[in-house]
Amino acid sequence: MSSKRFNKLPSETSKLQAKTIENVLSEVKKNCTTKFDESIDINLQINHKQKKSEINLRTIVNLPAGSGKKIKVAVVCEDAKSKDAKGAGADIVGGEDFIEKIKNGELNFDKLISTPLMMVKLSKLGKILGPKGLMPNPKLGSVTDDIIKAVKDAKSGQVEIKSDKDGNIGLSIGKKTFDDEKLIKNYNSILEVLEKEKSSNTIKGDLIKNIFITSSMGVSYKLKLPKNI
Repeated sequence: MSSKRFNKLPSETSKLQAKTIENVLSEVKKNCTTKFDESIDINLQINHKQKKSEINLRTIVNLPAGSGKKIKVAVVCEDAKSKDAKGAGADIVGGEDFIEKIKNGELNFDKLISTPLMMVKLSKLGKILGPKGLMPNPKLGSVTDDIIKAVKDAKSGQVEIKSDKDGNIGLSIGKKTFDDEKLIKNYNSILEVLEKEKSSNTIKGDLIKNIFITSSMGVSYKLKLPKNI
């Protein structure tokens, strides 16, 4: 059953004519009627002509205006790199002792970064970290010797782009309190990454069928599809 607040929002907005993000952000923000700072989210649907089993998108994007979320970053590294990790802003830093804590179920972090050397031992915890989406991955920049860059990227607004089994990609481009310019910059950065992914995967035809935008507790609007994606 919908709340009184939700019932006051516009209905069937997703059926309206698609607009550019510049022309729809004001409406999306107007629908943010909760007391908290709602996220502004987008949902991208992969074109049904593409075989979903062959389209397994998983990459990262550095949002230029940040995500607006506080990310708790943990680092598994050798003692020699622990100072760098802490200096870059890591919330938790440890070595084999920390791996043992993870093995015992201590997963009080949002992002886990590891050096290649420690990854050999950490990889044995796939059954614990994998289902939570916390296993470090070299393709996503979370298995690296450049701990300083990895931590700073994670803290400053790096988010993962990942398609689910139904061919949907959902992620936030920021918060209601962000200026429109910042939200648009973040949105365009995501589109740029998807365009590169399309080229590198030699995907023929359109990759994305539809894009919708909404707020955490709002209603969705259809966005006009950009070219080349």
